Amino acid sequence: MVTEGEDLKVVLSGAVLSYEIVCEQLILNVTRGGLLAVIAYLRDADSHRYAQLIDVCGVDYPERAERFEIVYQLLSLKHNKRIRVKITTDEETPVPSVSALFSSAPWMEREIWDLYGVMFDGLSDHRRILTDYGFDGHPLRKDFPLSGHVEVSYDDEQKRVVYGPVSLPQDFRVFDNMSPWEALTDVQLPGDEKAGENPHMPKIGWKPVSKVSE
Repeated sequence: MVTEGEDLKVVLSGAVLSYEIVCEQLILNVTRGGLLAVIAYLRDADSHRYAQLIDVCGVDYPERAERFEIVYQLLSLKHNKRIRVKITTDEETPVPSVSALFSSAPWMEREIWDLYGVMFDGLSDHRRILTDYGFDGHPLRKDFPLSGHVEVSYDDEQKRVVYGPVSLPQDFRVFDNMSPWEALTDVQLPGDEKAGENPHMPKIGWKPVSKVSE
């Protein structure tokens, strides 16, 4: 795998900035300008044949100058191996679309545009795909407010869904994320004190009962 990374740095000189191996998978960090050449080579070269684009996803690192990382997940069925290709960009600079190389790419690129606001140069359709067409902002950005900008509700008089400003009836909310079944672990029954270190003993809120002296 290290040899493959070194070979790709030589063959794709100038496009591959660096590589790393994480969880036994090769990851290439490439330039925006060299992305299409790298993806095309990985797809077509007989020694690689990464002919399936599994996914394209985004990651937001607000502290970086180029805050967005676009990750391409490729699979080679011929050689039974996977590879990841990463590029970075900022809020203004578009990245090359790989839709000419993989017909499945437009759906994934539209999702990244919708959720992160990253534009793709060469993508003919930048319509939103997960949020409403009139949605304000990009919800997977780290600086997007948790409560959003607007809320929707059904208006019985207009017989349609309407938009309105976010209204929070209380300033603070506490979420304990406890399911109804987890709440039952607080129940203490007679005889539970005899369980000792039994692994099936309730883990949340349980305290042994002191043995009553006869």
